[in-house]
Amino acid sequence: MALQQHKDANLRYQQQVDNSRTYVLPFIEQAMPLVPGMRVMEIGCGEGGVLTPLLEKGCQCVGVDLDPIRIELANNFLSNYVQNGQLRLISKNIYDVDFLGEFRNSFDLIILKDAIEHIPDQSKIIGYLKNLLTPNGQVYFGFPPWYMPHGGHQQICNSKVLSMLPYIHLLPRPLYRALLKAGGEHSSTIQELMEIKDTGISIERFEKIVKQQGFTVTLKKHYLINPIYKYKFGLQPRTQWGPVTHLPFVRNFVTTCVYYLIK
Repeated sequence: MALQQHKDANLRYQQQVDNSRTYVLPFIEQAMPLVPGMRVMEIGCGEGGVLTPLLEKGCQCVGVDLDPIRIELANNFLSNYVQNGQLRLISKNIYDVDFLGEFRNSFDLIILKDAIEHIPDQSKIIGYLKNLLTPNGQVYFGFPPWYMPHGGHQQICNSKVLSMLPYIHLLPRPLYRALLKAGGEHSSTIQELMEIKDTGISIERFEKIVKQQGFTVTLKKHYLINPIYKYKFGLQPRTQWGPVTHLPFVRNFVTTCVYYLIK
């Protein structure tokens, strides 16, 4: 059963704003103050809700998304900031030569919120971000570990049963596809879920890539209950039990969200 926010852009935007203001920004500000004039870019900005509290703090922001429809929505929601020059919204691939030419070493903070798990070749993009950061810049990541109960994003399924079933994304590809098809899912939904199966990322793999690409982790936080579940399922956020955060591999199965800052 697809959730209401999957169909309602205004609701989705408002939830993004509240989640960013209540959880994302306080996390970031533990390691770096967000001050007027700070240069911020969000990759996969969607409707712009995550950037809204940063704009309210006076940051100069750039939002990038490959989906022109979502960029159009962001332009509508944040038209005042666009018009006064505080925000630029771009539908473009960040690997484009002209994008790098314009924004090389430009950003004090880069945000990827619920984005890295959708991007192929995560090692490439994490390494590439060094080209866009200022010398003291940092990158924020928030993502669901692949092995967690709904790490496959099956909550987007139209079938109420499939949307609630945990761990089905861990089935072998042929079985997973067959289950989705038997449940009546549209071919576009099946394709999206199979793509996520290819790009889902674990805590260990993320930390390994970060180290390989010459970054260091400056701050991290693991959640037993993802803050976004407050809006999706009415559940109150809960941080992960400390000892579990130090159990390699096992922690992925019971950690529904992680936040990282790297530099």
